[in-house]
Amino acid sequence: MKVLVSGSHGLVGSALIPFLSSGGHEPFRLVRTPPSGERSDRVASWDPAKGQMDLSPVAALDAAVHLAGENIAAGRWTPAQKDRIRHSRVQGTRLLAETLARQSAKPKVLVCASAVGYYGDRGSELLHEGSEAGYGFLPDVCREWEGATKPAAECGIRVVHLRIGLVLSPAGGALAKMLTPFKLGVGGKIGSGEQYMSWIALDDLVAVIHHALIHKSLAGPVNAVAPHPVSNLEFTKTLGKVLKRPTLAPLPAFAARLMFGEMADALLLASARAEPRQLQRSGYQFRFPTLESALRHVLGR
Repeated sequence: MKVLVSGSHGLVGSALIPFLSSGGHEPFRLVRTPPSGERSDRVASWDPAKGQMDLSPVAALDAAVHLAGENIAAGRWTPAQKDRIRHSRVQGTRLLAETLARQSAKPKVLVCASAVGYYGDRGSELLHEGSEAGYGFLPDVCREWEGATKPAAECGIRVVHLRIGLVLSPAGGALAKMLTPFKLGVGGKIGSGEQYMSWIALDDLVAVIHHALIHKSLAGPVNAVAPHPVSNLEFTKTLGKVLKRPTLAPLPAFAARLMFGEMADALLLASARAEPRQLQRSGYQFRFPTLESALRHVLGR
């Protein structure tokens, strides 16, 4: 397959490109500034803020994977940062969907990143793809983000919304930020520790994207999470066990809110207990279904 990938230099995209290449597919990057030294026929350019996209340098596409967007956890959610998060995801997705819909040879599938943040703070409720959206900034962004693919779906492109959980990798994301304090023995639970964390190993996420590309039965929302979500306390204890370090330094909820503001409630204290119902029904077999096995793999422990 000829696959266009946005966000190809991010945590997930950087792993996806070689995965696709090694599997015999032809990945093409969608970038703002084409890197020097890369073949021009492997790169397409866009500027989501200006509504500009040029797919002419790349051959007719079979599929597209959309991973680009402002980092949700890059800093405190000031009004300006919230605007950047919303616009980067909604405008960029709509631009890509509209452009793909106009192609004379349309791709058969668009796999678009979303997030389990769609569900909001739901306590111990078991969440599947048919569960209602939550309330607040992040669920609102996810609803608009997913809705922005409508032009592609309306022209017959199969659209998959991957609602991605916490991606486990030492190369980036939340786990990378946790490693230093945990290795120093000053890691601990956040808030009560009772909030559920839906997670997935990076290797599984890359394989899930490929699975979504080739399995025609998958369309609409798909929870890209491992089958065993855990509480924050269990996550903390398991990470400490794998690193062989104590986990006796909790971060109280009030301190998290002082440090991160609104983002603390949405990303650190919110509870999302999601299950990968659609993936399992489609036959996907997780390489790392349990947290300890995933952490030992990604951390080489």
